[in-house]
Amino acid sequence: MIAQTEIISIPTQGKGTYEITDDVAALVARSGIRTGLATIFLQHTSASLVIYENADPTARADLHSFFEDLVPEDNPDLIHTAEGPDDSTSHLRMALTRTSESVPVAEGRLQLGTWQGIYLFEHRRAHHQRTVVVSLIGN
Repeated sequence: MIAQTEIISIPTQGKGTYEITDDVAALVARSGIRTGLATIFLQHTSASLVIYENADPTARADLHSFFEDLVPEDNPDLIHTAEGPDDSTSHLRMALTRTSESVPVAEGRLQLGTWQGIYLFEHRRAHHQRTVVVSLIGN
């Protein structure tokens, strides 16, 4: 049984989705695991992880637009604004998505569907350095 944990540091340039599929796949390949599980965890409360369509960028544009409409920054009822007007909204958007994903590994590869990618979903306007922890377990 192999068990290992690796850290990936992801620089973001503000709101949007940043594909990390290749980064996670490279860790799986280096690990030597043929069959097992990859758990991907984001150590932040103002960004999230999503498994999403990776073939057509307009699908992600729709996701971004939907979240802007769903949790708008100009909501006067939000009171947690210590770090700016996107402070509370970034936490709410994170709560509506996830901070971890689990992906099976078989034949030494992530078992994502044909059009699936793993994305860091940045909810803040400012640039950030995000930390993703990947735990791998298997044979």
